[in-house]
Amino acid sequence: MAGLKQPADKSHFLLPDLGEGLVEAELIRWLVKPGEAVKESQPMAEMQTDKALVEVPSPWAGTISELCGNAGDIIKVAAVLVRYGSTTASAKPAAAAGAPSCVSAQVAAGATEDQGTVVGSMQGTLSVGSRFARRDAEHAIPHAAGKALATPAVRRIAKELAIDINSVGGTGRGGRVTASDVASSATAAIPARGESRAGGFVARAVPAPATLPPVDKDGVSQRIPFRGMRRKIAEALARSVQTAVHFTAMDEADVTQLDIKRLEYSRVIGAKMSMLPFVMIAVCRALRTFPSLNANVDDAANEILIKGVINLGVAVDTDSGLMVPVIRDADRMSAVELGTAIRTLASRCKDRSIAREESLGGTFTISNVGSYGGMYATPIINYPEVAILAAGRARERVLVKDGKFYAGLVLPLSISCDHRVVDGAEAVRFLNEVIRLLENPHEFTQ
Repeated sequence: MAGLKQPADKSHFLLPDLGEGLVEAELIRWLVKPGEAVKESQPMAEMQTDKALVEVPSPWAGTISELCGNAGDIIKVAAVLVRYGSTTASAKPAAAAGAPSCVSAQVAAGATEDQGTVVGSMQGTLSVGSRFARRDAEHAIPHAAGKALATPAVRRIAKELAIDINSVGGTGRGGRVTASDVASSATAAIPARGESRAGGFVARAVPAPATLPPVDKDGVSQRIPFRGMRRKIAEALARSVQTAVHFTAMDEADVTQLDIKRLEYSRVIGAKMSMLPFVMIAVCRALRTFPSLNANVDDAANEILIKGVINLGVAVDTDSGLMVPVIRDADRMSAVELGTAIRTLASRCKDRSIAREESLGGTFTISNVGSYGGMYATPIINYPEVAILAAGRARERVLVKDGKFYAGLVLPLSISCDHRVVDGAEAVRFLNEVIRLLENPHEFTQ
């Protein structure tokens, strides 16, 4: 857990950065209550970051006097999370003179100058940018030529909004650039309608619509709060479809011989192996031939980042929603090793013990829609990656080869790509190479 300078008097605890560069987290539930005595390192709350469920421990022993927030609130990094004191659960104390007030769901401003990470979600920064601009621009201190003074989280915000942080005047202590400075600069830099930035990519942050259409409330049988993992999934998917230009190509592979190999592997290792590890090997081989699909898009820098490593994301269905853990250096692993990695990561996703870092750094994603009986799909790209492959359910079919009929096994495949980076012909050639490998398993199995 990233460090954050906590108050010396131990009267209140500020939410630390729960992951590299995070600026907020959603409060899922409290594990303590006002009036309760807690020990050092005792878990106090469960927080949902963009990738994982995290327990936040108490940094010291004490008695809880106030909990700052309710389940579902978005808590900003460096906002007061918990107050300590000697009050009972029935008495809610007033804040001590000069102490920060509790900051929860939508209260984004109010931090001290050095707490420039207390901001709203990066997707919504532009639409509420004026809320952060508490200081007059004339008070900004231009920094000397070179690197601006700013926290890693603020630098990340500037990168997300395609703002050169070194050109932003700092209003924080000693000329430090704060989140509000970046938001003010971003608001001023919004291009006119239809105008794009250099490189052809348009900034991702889009102002929220002023009004939303009415929703018919008649006949509602249940109300489910849109929060937790489901809200994070929605944010990620919305960011992907609003940024990447999706297109999908579909085809199928004759995996009759590969299925024979799969059954041989299962007998040798004494455990059932699915088709997925073999699909992953074929994808890794094809990515070496077509490296443009093994990439990320850095929209803030207007760059396409071709990756030299192959880190495969694998979509895992859990009770809390879809998670995508990453298998690093997948191209260096055997089918058995990949199968073991898939089972381990899937288990950790389902019991929510997976670390946030294990969902970062993906270069290409595979979704196994066939495990639930699906055939074809139009998968959504795991942005900032540029491609995702969906494998359907293999089905028996009468096939023809060399003028002869035979009973074969066919695997449906669907690939979605970012058309800004990958041309349609390139995507189809990649898919054909994957199919060629799957139909010739002797090339990558022993």
